[in-house]
Amino acid sequence: MKDLSWIQNNLIAHRGLHSKDQSIPENSFASFQKALDSGYSIELDLNVLKDGTILAFHDYHFKRLCDDPRELRDVTYDECKDLTLLNTPQKILKFDDVLKLVDGKVPLLIELKPHGDVIFLCESFMKIIKNYHGKWAVFSFHPKVVSWFKKNHPEVIRGQISEYFKKDKEMSFLTKFMMKRMLFNRLTKPDFVSYGIHDMPNKYLDRLMKKGITVISYAARSQAEFDFVKSHYHNTVFEFFEPKK
Repeated sequence: MKDLSWIQNNLIAHRGLHSKDQSIPENSFASFQKALDSGYSIELDLNVLKDGTILAFHDYHFKRLCDDPRELRDVTYDECKDLTLLNTPQKILKFDDVLKLVDGKVPLLIELKPHGDVIFLCESFMKIIKNYHGKWAVFSFHPKVVSWFKKNHPEVIRGQISEYFKKDKEMSFLTKFMMKRMLFNRLTKPDFVSYGIHDMPNKYLDRLMKKGITVISYAARSQAEFDFVKSHYHNTVFEFFEPKK
């Protein structure tokens, strides 16, 4: 039986323990080290480059974090390895370097962010993490990622991320309808769900709770938000503050 107790109960730092003033960037060596020093579990994002290198990086482009207009899928690691994050000395991190840093000290909640080839990202990810000795789980907005793990690695803890997608101008009404209600869950059978905090509480999550499915959220930015989620569901990742249980 899969152990989801750490997802339900641990304090989980969103993209590491990064700072609101951006002096400690998200998904950086500094943010991950600070989370480790505090004993927090770590949530991080994984994206793939043109040459197949997997980075700990949230966006599909470098603009917001590195002031570089290029997209990750158009760049090799050698072409971007010297980019720094948010005008700090912190450089972008490869996923395998994150694993070396964490080294099983705390659990990892890993979001896979495919920008095209779902299978390639999932297979590349598993090649890197297969010999890692530490607790981890994978989750994604993309139901095909969750489906891939159900089919190919059912032993892995897998989760579906969702929200109401109110600000998404490109997503069709039908896709929003299905994603908001997580209708794909009937096929992908996620072990847990992570839902946008500003769309909580809702009847879809309440039904999952009644079925015994673990429900968490992203991302609490205050103690009040943290306590709000915990009063309805299992847990929430957090950022810009350090919560009290």
